Amino acid sequence: MEELDQVRLNFSPATLNALNMIIGLIMFGVALDLKIADFKSALARPRAFLIGALCQFLLMPAMAFVMSKFVADMPSIALGMILVAACPGGNVSNFMTNLSKGSTALSVCITAISTSLAIFMTPLNVTFWGGLDPSTAKIINDFQLNTWDVLQTVMIVLALPLGIGLFTSEKLPRVAEKLRKPFKVGSLVFFGLLVVVAFWSNRQHFFQFIPYIFFPVAIMNTGALALGYGMARLFRLKEGERRAVAIEVGIQNSGLGLVLTFDHFGGLGGMAAVAAWWGIWHLISGLALGFYWSRHPPRDYVDPKSEQPPAAAPQPT
Repeated sequence: MEELDQVRLNFSPATLNALNMIIGLIMFGVALDLKIADFKSALARPRAFLIGALCQFLLMPAMAFVMSKFVADMPSIALGMILVAACPGGNVSNFMTNLSKGSTALSVCITAISTSLAIFMTPLNVTFWGGLDPSTAKIINDFQLNTWDVLQTVMIVLALPLGIGLFTSEKLPRVAEKLRKPFKVGSLVFFGLLVVVAFWSNRQHFFQFIPYIFFPVAIMNTGALALGYGMARLFRLKEGERRAVAIEVGIQNSGLGLVLTFDHFGGLGGMAAVAAWWGIWHLISGLALGFYWSRHPPRDYVDPKSEQPPAAAPQPT
């Protein structure tokens, strides 16, 4: 198992710069869809947002910490699980919520605010939960991880493009309208291509070590989706809101996890493998769940094309 930490995934400086740039472009594209009113809307119905934030930044990292005790075979895999859990919602969560016939508006609000909170919460969660166990704390100490250094990276990768995109959306709406679709489609296409290229250039490592990371990632992802949905149901949110919260909690920004792994942990094999595999796995699980839910719309679902609720099923006589 120790061999995994000796592996350094084949990410050249140019590839890492491209990854940073693509994550920034994705965040800029997300922000083009946002208005200050979206934040006000989230605050106007705080229960749904607060449940999502609670799951995202408190329960999810805590769950990853506990799960890592049982399913992670080595400290670097455990810390990789905590790192991914500490990241905000992924860039495709809004699309998957829409596919699932969930509340897309709520999904956008949670993505925006959780991404903003992640500027501070991601570094704090990594250092706090990672520091609780001596084995993962040793990795943090060995790499001399500094919360402020992680904060600076997150500011550059998330906060700056998010701020520029929000400014463009508010002050230059015509420009935002023209850029919205190209940035959404283009950034996701480039991110997908980068994932494919990175996977192919490191395929021998993935095939060799997939038995050690497959189940930790699959179990944690399943747990995250169940956590989001279960908490939303516990607090009696509507079905569409439950689906939005579940997807926001279960679809993590693994690209940010990779950036942090290479910038602050020297691309440590176990951590990098977890973040990279999560980026592939959550697309599989999220799309599978999305397609299932799309065939079972909520009772109060309104088709955006018709703006009319679906006809009620005939009742047995």
